[in-house]
Amino acid sequence: MAARNMTTGTAMPLARFSAQARLRALQSDILELILERDLVPGDPLPTENELTASLGVGRNTLRESLKALQALGVIEIRHGFGMFVAPNNFEALTDGLTFRARLSLRHHGEEALQLVEVRQALESGLVGAAMDRISAEQLAAVEESVHQMQELAAAGEPFIEADAEFHRRLFEPLNNDLLISLMDVFWKVYRRIHLELGGPYAVDLVATAAQHRGIYEAVASADKALAAERLSTHFDAIRDIIAQTTG
Repeated sequence: MAARNMTTGTAMPLARFSAQARLRALQSDILELILERDLVPGDPLPTENELTASLGVGRNTLRESLKALQALGVIEIRHGFGMFVAPNNFEALTDGLTFRARLSLRHHGEEALQLVEVRQALESGLVGAAMDRISAEQLAAVEESVHQMQELAAAGEPFIEADAEFHRRLFEPLNNDLLISLMDVFWKVYRRIHLELGGPYAVDLVATAAQHRGIYEAVASADKALAAERLSTHFDAIRDIIAQTTG
């Protein structure tokens, strides 16, 4: 007897299907154990012997589940030292989103476009709150990033890092580590999409730097609506490139 794989429509042996379900259930049990014991990033997990006894599973099955959780960035296995709750880590999310976006570029680009839309909504929606809290020093740092971009653009040089720093500095006043981490994830994926589509020279560097100058000026003048509009418009170029390349 076989179960049917809903993704491919092919038959999957029932034993294999059941084994996968058991592994997923075990991973959930390990996550619950971490929560129940109120463990935080950096805290050690119980030993393998303790886990096999408390969860009622074999050592090989446990190790397979632990490796899967390590790949997800939930736990960290330090050989010779033990297992620990992993620090905040978005590498798995970055890798997954990057793969999906790159794969979509070989078809219709739908997921790559969705990713751009999410980042667009995130930044244009939160810029007003960032403006409420931005200090003179933080605003000056945003302008410094604009200067760097304009100087590099004038020399015909790409400004990937200065661009990323502009966005980080713009939302730094929110003091939201999760937001900054998510922005870094989006930026890494966005940069990879950019490279797939021809690299930084695929866009008008001078015009892009000028767009950032316009965003800064709207922020400096405390015009929230204009800042949100200019941030939103800023993402139109990459959306157009994706549409043209995959259409």
